[in-house]
Amino acid sequence: MIARIFRPSRTAMQSGNAKTKDWVLEFEPKDARRQDALMGWTQTGDTESSQVRLSFETREEAVRYADQHGIAFQIIDPKPAKRIIKAYADNFAFGRKVPWTH
Repeated sequence: MIARIFRPSRTAMQSGNAKTKDWVLEFEPKDARRQDALMGWTQTGDTESSQVRLSFETREEAVRYADQHGIAFQIIDPKPAKRIIKAYADNFAFGRKVPWTH
């Protein structure tokens, strides 16, 4: 059983940083999900990977928890966010490559 330790990225519907500060310990699925023949839902017999998700305030706390409980883990570092700093006045700049027009 291997676990992933990571900081979740924000969703596409989110402009703020809510729920992206904590580190998460999440287990890898042991087997693939399969479709229920009667209802068409997906199911799995593995409850750890689908239902257990632990959050920690720091990366060190998550690593310490995994070490204390003998859980093999993989740390996934977050990628730095690209910041494109623009000003509204840049739309009307004289040296603009493509002329501004409607």
